[in-house]
Amino acid sequence: MTVRRTVLSLFLLASAALPAAAELSPKAWQPKSGDVISFNVLREGKPFGSHAVKFTTDANGALVAKTTVSLKAGLGPVTVFRYKLDATETWLNGQLQKVSGTVNDDGKKRSVTATRKGDALNVSGTDFKGVAPAGIVPASHWNYAQTLTGKLLSTEDGEILNVKVVNKGRETINAGNKTIEANRYLMDSALDVDLWYDDDGRWVKLAFEARGQQIEYVLANFY
Repeated sequence: MTVRRTVLSLFLLASAALPAAAELSPKAWQPKSGDVISFNVLREGKPFGSHAVKFTTDANGALVAKTTVSLKAGLGPVTVFRYKLDATETWLNGQLQKVSGTVNDDGKKRSVTATRKGDALNVSGTDFKGVAPAGIVPASHWNYAQTLTGKLLSTEDGEILNVKVVNKGRETINAGNKTIEANRYLMDSALDVDLWYDDDGRWVKLAFEARGQQIEYVLANFY
């Protein structure tokens, strides 16, 4: 996802120093095979699409996170906007091994592949080709490590995103048909995004404004 113009330009990280290599946050929720994160996406309170992350384990014991985003807006029976993203991350022993992603952004297609080599990623994307900084994290909000670093790898096209985060404190929110306490972060980039994580580091909500319209991610089921 790029920071330029789509609703998937939401992937951001704190302005702290980068770790030696991209890792799952050791203090946060650790996904396991079979876990699913599922959001209903609303635009001005009305259905806009879905965002899901599904976790499996491959034959080598690596954790595989597959993200699928599907968004659609229309005027009556006429569709005026479509967005489809498929991205896959592979993690082994808590370290990122590879990333791939394809996007169809209202007819504009982009892609990225990235493979770990030492403490860096060799990236080949529509927007960027080269070596990503050591410690970069994919632009997928499920990983709480986003709040611990300052660069993000677009899972749309390989763009290297510079972002920062502001801790906005605790709030009571509705997520997964529950009322919970969550920690809110303002993710500051070209597009300001609010993200909420629970005390275990689970991603539980997202909201932002784009083109004068409010977009909200509502957690379908608690995981």
